Amino acid sequence: MILNYKVENDFLTINTILKNKLQISSRLLLKLIQTKSVTLNGKVCDTRHFVHIGDSISIDFNYPEDNSNIISTKMPLDIVYEDEWLLLLNKPAGIAVHPSMLHFDDTLSNGLKFYFDKIHLPKKIRPVNRLDFYTSGLIVFAKNEYVQECLIKQMANHTFQKEYIALVSGILDVKKGTIDQPIARKPGSIMERCICPDGKKSVTHFEVLEERENSSFVKCLLETGRTHQIRVHFASIGHPLLGDDLYGDMSDFIDHYYLVCYHLSFIHPVYKKPLSFTLN
Repeated sequence: MILNYKVENDFLTINTILKNKLQISSRLLLKLIQTKSVTLNGKVCDTRHFVHIGDSISIDFNYPEDNSNIISTKMPLDIVYEDEWLLLLNKPAGIAVHPSMLHFDDTLSNGLKFYFDKIHLPKKIRPVNRLDFYTSGLIVFAKNEYVQECLIKQMANHTFQKEYIALVSGILDVKKGTIDQPIARKPGSIMERCICPDGKKSVTHFEVLEERENSSFVKCLLETGRTHQIRVHFASIGHPLLGDDLYGDMSDFIDHYYLVCYHLSFIHPVYKKPLSFTLN
């Protein structure tokens, strides 16, 4: 994982190029300097030095990281896409992304740790988009801190697009629209969120795809990515996800809510090419 940059302008320091041209954060830059991961024309350099047109700057992200905080667990992984910078998985419902007190060694991160060990990649586990326990579908993991930072910035400027399909209770009067309601943590709860005037701006665009006897399949495009956003937003308009016992009611027809991240699109942080993935 080596990122190369050919200098196009004189009178710039290496630090300036890394921060402004490559959008490397100050925190990551310090780590790169400490690990001697930045070279100028093939030699480890002082990043305060000025460069000349045609010079070559290389950033080596292959320095090892301690990932021993996550237990390695062998499990099947549905890999949709992988290159040396990132990895895209199809997450099944009923599995957590992160280890916790309740799920210490049976999460997606545990499985990915086993895979990283197998391919001899000593890197931390870095999920970019988060999926709840019963939410299935596409999830991206960055193989280094730089890629993670770049994709998080794309989320902030809406270049990183996420689309979901949800099964909601009832028949919606409006078949296509936008839910623009701020979301905050519910007072006194660790997990639950709620609509709150002082909450963070949260926007979900939706379109009804199919209607059944007393439920609807709805396509959702997230403009923001708040915790439980789709679940909270549809509960707020009287159509909670079918079987969502946190924001609605249990169902006799489904043992947990149905929510799938079926489409992701973003710009590859290194190759600068658009990537688009859709589950069948």
